[in-house]
Amino acid sequence: MKPMSRFHLALLVGTLALQALPSLAAVKQPNILFFFADDQRYDTLSCSGHPIVQTPTIDRLASQGVRFENAFVTTPICWVSRAIVLTGQWARTHSQPDAVPTVKPSSLPTLLPLVLRSAGYRTGHFGKWHFKGPAGFDPAAQYDEYEMIGRNPYFKTMPDGSKRHETDIVADKGIEFLKSQPKDKPFALNLWFNAAHAEDSDHRPGIGLYPWPQSTDGLYDDRSIPPPPLGTPEIFERHPQFLKDSLNRERFFWGYDTPEKYEINVRAYYRMISGIDKAVARVLKALEEAGLADNTIIVYSADNGYYLGDRGFQGKWSHYEESLRVPLVIYDPRLPREKRGRVVSPMALNVDLPATLVDWAGVKKPTAYEGSSLVPIVEGKEVPDWRTHFFCEHLDLAPTLTWEGVRGDRYVYARYFDQQPPFEFLHDLKTDRDELKNLANDPAQGEVLKEMRALCDREMNARGGALLPIERRHAKNPAAISKNAPKKKKLN
Repeated sequence: MKPMSRFHLALLVGTLALQALPSLAAVKQPNILFFFADDQRYDTLSCSGHPIVQTPTIDRLASQGVRFENAFVTTPICWVSRAIVLTGQWARTHSQPDAVPTVKPSSLPTLLPLVLRSAGYRTGHFGKWHFKGPAGFDPAAQYDEYEMIGRNPYFKTMPDGSKRHETDIVADKGIEFLKSQPKDKPFALNLWFNAAHAEDSDHRPGIGLYPWPQSTDGLYDDRSIPPPPLGTPEIFERHPQFLKDSLNRERFFWGYDTPEKYEINVRAYYRMISGIDKAVARVLKALEEAGLADNTIIVYSADNGYYLGDRGFQGKWSHYEESLRVPLVIYDPRLPREKRGRVVSPMALNVDLPATLVDWAGVKKPTAYEGSSLVPIVEGKEVPDWRTHFFCEHLDLAPTLTWEGVRGDRYVYARYFDQQPPFEFLHDLKTDRDELKNLANDPAQGEVLKEMRALCDREMNARGGALLPIERRHAKNPAAISKNAPKKKKLN
């Protein structure tokens, strides 16, 4: 028998010690460690069944914690998803009407780090920021310790002249934070990676878009990369012309339009995700060495999904499952043994995360927060009135990628409202799990379409109603209006 690792020993000791406690509420405020990846598909973890990607650290957290198999974002774009996590509000609620997607000042007083600081937490944020605040907003003022670490380029020059990857630098900063953590004060630490986002400034032919950290050099060289399962030309051709002309298609030509480019880039993307996993392992080792592991809840998720060539697309932004769905793993060392290692099916949203974190902190949820705490689900309690659908939207990249809709247990509805007339989609997940058929014009689905429209309207109106006309809502941010033209050839 192999000797038990320090990580597993800590989990076992924590479990045995807590079996005598009446409830998790009896434990002091837990620490919260939040890992957030960028552009990571929901299925690119080995614990979710991916045949190639290796993520042993996150797999271990899932095996001792809870994995949400139906986790989604309400807006599939980096900066808005991150703003949702910080404000606890849907994009339509927190965006300035004439400066989409800038966060309005009224959403700032209850930002998540401020609520946690008021509850006695030492807060830190290292890595990607990308939150679009109003004029004069200072991100560093929201935290006890803060450093924005971006890409462009991923490899940073160190004082000794060496190069170090952003993923590893973020982990380094997190480790420094943990080493200086007082034992008598809880902490809430964000380690928000730029990986696995493509390096937009470098899309030359033959050069991979995903610079991976040195820790994964050579990984997957022995594996062939199969083509995307939904990547046939026939599937792409079914789309309306405006989606064929959108940024989803433009980025496809950066690195996915030939088998050679596709294999180079997807292998590199997988290496970036495994690089995150290795960085997470280093941070967890430091957490143990600091004596903090037994009372630290760990969250792992991503800011949006990713197409990876499916549907002839790259990126995210549109309404399909690959864009909206993300990984979510929560490990709480206080959970009893029988509640560990579960895969749960209730719909979890990025807007739920701030409500969840303040619940762990023992703080009443601010009235501004629109999500629901996931704590009862993590603890294995029955939640009979849990959601059966959620409102989703994308308010940038007009007019081709601006839409609003509802994703339900069975039906998905979306309308691209800047098209003239608005273009609708209706998918039946029961008969068409891959969302390949648009039933919006099927007379047999007329009643369902009517119901989904009404549900979308009701959810939309609960968050401020219809948007201003395109020119007015982007008056202060005209760059949010896409200038895309149809792309029929490779981009160099």
